[in-house]
Amino acid sequence: MADELVHYDVVGGAATITLDSPHNRNALSAQLRRELSESLDKAVADDAVRVVLLTHTGPVFCAGMDLKEARGAGAGAQGVNEFPKILDQLWTSPKPVVARLAGPARAGGIGMIAACDIAVAVPEATFAFSEVRIGVIPAVISLTVLPRLNPRAAHELFLTGDVFDAQRAVEIGLLNAAVPAAELDETVARYLKSLTLGGPKALAATKTLLSKPRPATPSEGFAAMNELSAGFFASEEGQEGILAFAQKRKPNWVPEDHTD
Repeated sequence: MADELVHYDVVGGAATITLDSPHNRNALSAQLRRELSESLDKAVADDAVRVVLLTHTGPVFCAGMDLKEARGAGAGAQGVNEFPKILDQLWTSPKPVVARLAGPARAGGIGMIAACDIAVAVPEATFAFSEVRIGVIPAVISLTVLPRLNPRAAHELFLTGDVFDAQRAVEIGLLNAAVPAAELDETVARYLKSLTLGGPKALAATKTLLSKPRPATPSEGFAAMNELSAGFFASEEGQEGILAFAQKRKPNWVPEDHTD
């Protein structure tokens, strides 16, 4: 549809979700939030989808909440009330989510990047937790951002609202990589290709594992983790992977067009 703000496309096991609202810097308007949430649900429900790519058109990845819609609205009518669902969809998606940034992100846009499993940007991309500069706070996005960021950097950047570049974003844990624009798509494609090599159930369980609180000592967690590990070794997916390794072939979950 010509008037849609989020496009959805599936090719080779990857669902590409594209934010396409450049007139307002891909701000999180009501329409964009609704379409983005629907697209994420669609990707999770589709067995043909192995990995999700979140990208954008225009020079800006996402400017955060749509401030025009927020102006004059009471607390109960603020669009930010719908944002936790989107961050949770990204964070808990059983299928890995990769963020591709060819431009800046601010506020809620950074919250989405942090909620993704892997994030790659061009060096020219800039970032800022700009909330305090307009008298609001990065409350909702703190739940996805703070687990990623170095604590000292989080205090500095949340409190000052200062702009920082992609290299700093890599250093503090927000991005996995900052690569030249000419290499962006190739780098993203390499991540997507690597992710499709993992067993679907194993990837989903590993995402859950990464989000769980750590036990105080390893010995407190060994029993539960051993049960989980043994179950996967004995599972249909695990046995297929072991057999494929022995037979020097790709497991049956790897897309047919996947090349080494």
